[in-house]
Amino acid sequence: MSYKKILITRHGGSEVLQLSEAELPEPKDDEVRVRILATTVAFTDILIREGLYPGVPQTPFSPGYAIAGVVDKLGLGVSTLELGQRIVALTIVGGYSEFLCLPATELVLIPDAVDAVEAVCLVLQYVSAYQLLHRIAKVKPKERILIHGAAGGVGTALLELGKLANLEMYGTASKPKHELVASLGGVPIDYKQEDFVKQIYNLTGDGVDVVFDAIGGSHLFSSYKALRNKGRLINYGFSSALTTKHNRKVKLAASFLLLSLLQLLPDSHPVVFYSIADSKKRHSDWFREDLTTLLDLLARKQIQPIIAERLPLEKAADAHKLLETSAVSGQLVLMCSN
Repeated sequence: MSYKKILITRHGGSEVLQLSEAELPEPKDDEVRVRILATTVAFTDILIREGLYPGVPQTPFSPGYAIAGVVDKLGLGVSTLELGQRIVALTIVGGYSEFLCLPATELVLIPDAVDAVEAVCLVLQYVSAYQLLHRIAKVKPKERILIHGAAGGVGTALLELGKLANLEMYGTASKPKHELVASLGGVPIDYKQEDFVKQIYNLTGDGVDVVFDAIGGSHLFSSYKALRNKGRLINYGFSSALTTKHNRKVKLAASFLLLSLLQLLPDSHPVVFYSIADSKKRHSDWFREDLTTLLDLLARKQIQPIIAERLPLEKAADAHKLLETSAVSGQLVLMCSN
């Protein structure tokens, strides 16, 4: 029996994403074969596609950082799961597929009251947002935060979770997305028409306690200037590296260099880089605990992921184009099987 998956055939633009067929995989000992229902399309997938993300396989391989699916077959030694149970998992790669085999220990059950497509939206963006707020920044009620890309997947998650944490929130976004940012409790700032640093000081008087920056590059220095006394800068992405077609790896390296230089400044502003994959390796208990907390919040309708579009698996290239052009608010989801 064959199944379909999307392959990155070589590193490059969205055209390198190609639909392929392969023989159905068999789970090894202690593994589970998952029939994938949905996978998210994240900016991290674009970095992986472009060859700018470390630690992934050589091409060809399937991208896909997070999945929701159904337990389809159990490998020998698996006793903690049953056929038909719905699960979510952080895969890093492999999610753009109809089936995938994973270690049973990597799977987290979806509560009965939770929609699987909404659940998959929590795995990468919401866990990242939760950990950025509570594990890394360790925010306190009434603190001020600035979120860059506030209408994106992680941005909207930060706003929702920040509101629950009783934070004062500001978010940069293009003008058409200001209504969304405001509806989630943030004060929108038009980064295209305004100097966000000046605007932050106009609005607050002395800056913010935390800046969450997924842009990187020279943008980090501006974010740093928006901090008040003892404020924290947290960098969790490098979208600026994709603003040019050339020297992208050089721009990525320069971004890390600037991050390191900011960490050396003697003015008591902590500067931190966050990666969900690194966090999961160092603190595997955090990931399961935080995802379980978020699934419970979703079941109790205290959070509601914003899904911009649900696209069929074969439209993966179109999804990447939408994300690269900032044409969506919230998250994009690929539907992999019925």
